[in-house]
Amino acid sequence: MDIRAIAFDINGTLAEIRTDEGLDEIYLTLRRVLSYQGVSIDTWRLREVYFANIKEQQDASGEQYPEFDAVAIFRRIVDEFGTGYTKSMPAEKREQLPLFLAELFRAVSRKRLELYPYVREMLDTLRDRYPMAIVTDAQSAYARPEMHKVGILDYFDTIIVSGDYGYRKPDKRLFQMALDKLGVPAEQTLYVGNDMHRDIYGAYNAGMKTALYNSDQGEKDHHGATPDFITTDYRKLMAFLGI
Repeated sequence: MDIRAIAFDINGTLAEIRTDEGLDEIYLTLRRVLSYQGVSIDTWRLREVYFANIKEQQDASGEQYPEFDAVAIFRRIVDEFGTGYTKSMPAEKREQLPLFLAELFRAVSRKRLELYPYVREMLDTLRDRYPMAIVTDAQSAYARPEMHKVGILDYFDTIIVSGDYGYRKPDKRLFQMALDKLGVPAEQTLYVGNDMHRDIYGAYNAGMKTALYNSDQGEKDHHGATPDFITTDYRKLMAFLGI
């Protein structure tokens, strides 16, 4: 197999990330922070509005696999529930507030974040041999800081995050954007993911070779999706690549 570039998913593939968006602590913390910005909304109403806005965005999308925009949701909450005090804040602070709230939401909901075994060793080995990309379903407000936290952000010049585009994998446009930036033909690019539908099926439809990292996250069976390689050990992926 003539592989000239490699792209990866993140969550469930390179890193184990566990979150719980149902935690009362999230909405209580956000409500308290919002109160200091003059935004008046109670905890249960905040939870309700947050999830209603996700559904509204996705229903209005028109995409087959719609993504939501977390920062836009918090911007709407600030606009709708803000008071005169909110509107009197410096414009720069008001502009940055939705991003800060999205980051805070993720920080409180996150229960676990760590690389899977041998990921760093693998990336250290691959970085001098292949151009590498990320294609992930996430929000940029979450994905880039989390990649920095576990120390892998600098391995990738090309990072495609679904939340920036309004649609999710398996939409092949996300994979094609990575291929265009990598400058390598699809048939010479390996995509590594943990989900048979979103990752393996999506990358295959984009013409890429595929490898399944068989973690305990993600869908493990999908009609029409057969990876070229399956592993639970990144040392074996390097052996598959002949390294």
